[in-house]
Amino acid sequence: MIALRTAPLVVLALAGCGAGGNDRAREYMPDMARGPAYKAFAPNPATRTGQTLQAPVPGTIARGHLAYPFHYRAGEEEAARAGRELANPLPATPAALEDGRGLYQTYCLVCHGANGKGDGPLVVAGKIPTPPAYTSVRVAPFPPGRIFHVVTMGTQKMPSYAALLTPAERWKVVGYVSRKLQRSEAP
Repeated sequence: MIALRTAPLVVLALAGCGAGGNDRAREYMPDMARGPAYKAFAPNPATRTGQTLQAPVPGTIARGHLAYPFHYRAGEEEAARAGRELANPLPATPAALEDGRGLYQTYCLVCHGANGKGDGPLVVAGKIPTPPAYTSVRVAPFPPGRIFHVVTMGTQKMPSYAALLTPAERWKVVGYVSRKLQRSEAP
């Protein structure tokens, strides 16, 4: 009696295993093993937005980036708010200051000059207007958070450097500017 009940199950199990060398066996749910492939930018009816590639969840922080996002827009008011709210998360170690100096020389020196006086080669050649010196009455009191905002968002004639420098690299530049150039210490 039991053999009569199990016989159909055994036949089904054996039918599923009976594939030849180049043939697949019968599968109960083939999409579970081999799902349909979608290209990243192709339309996809299975998603809410209709696109395969989805935007990250708000507040997502990429690996290797600082532990807090940058929630500031462009403008003077936002720069002042960033100056009040942001502090440099990197310690001012000699290695960090040296890295900041190297990054400053690569990206900032051409406009701001070696000592941050606004006398870079592009200014001397008359290619751009003179940027304010870091020791000027206007810029000297800027806290590190405001300088970070300026480097990240840009201001007036200065473009944003967010695409060229990671947040950690921008903070290294800010550390160098605020510890060395704003205090009139020549590098």
